[in-house]
Amino acid sequence: MNKIKLVAFAIVSFAFKYAEPVKNAYTLSEDYQVIIKGTSNIHSWSEKVETVTGDGIVNLNKDGSFDLETISIKMNVHSIKSDLGVIMNNNTYKALKADANPQIVFSLAEPVKSIQSEPREKMIAVKGNLTIAGVTKVINMKVKIRLQEYGKLSFEGRQLISMSDYDVKPPIALFGTLKTGNEIIISFKTNFILKQSLLSVNSHH
Repeated sequence: MNKIKLVAFAIVSFAFKYAEPVKNAYTLSEDYQVIIKGTSNIHSWSEKVETVTGDGIVNLNKDGSFDLETISIKMNVHSIKSDLGVIMNNNTYKALKADANPQIVFSLAEPVKSIQSEPREKMIAVKGNLTIAGVTKVINMKVKIRLQEYGKLSFEGRQLISMSDYDVKPPIALFGTLKTGNEIIISFKTNFILKQSLLSVNSHH
């Protein structure tokens, strides 16, 4: 980390520690990466989610820690592109019932409290609601989180998912000769940037 980044982080940390508790609105920046990987009876396959949006509320605490109050990430199903081509794309959309359910949605099921605002990466436990093809399930996962300069928050993780849990029939390709497995892995690297400082947590008390 160079000197400029160290100074920027010091300024952010100072604000975190000594400001009154405050809510901040965050939005997902465009430098995200969301990849879906799976297996088949022939070979492994991969898909990229090209359109993702997200937002969240982060509470900055007086002791220098912060809380993830809300996080919501929406993945556009029709933006999923497969390394197997157009036929696999269309079969994916059909399997995910994209016309009726155009988004895969993840949202926090409960806040994550008292995360220390340190520049090094740390692992946190997250409980969330994941909606695929109109079916919502509670999932628990470990997520790497890092506070970067100017308050940017980075998240990285991966989650094993059984498509049958969401009433999704695994897609096929190559005229039915390629049959995908039931389990997939969704991996993600996302950055949330400060959108707006909201009212102080205690402003109405």
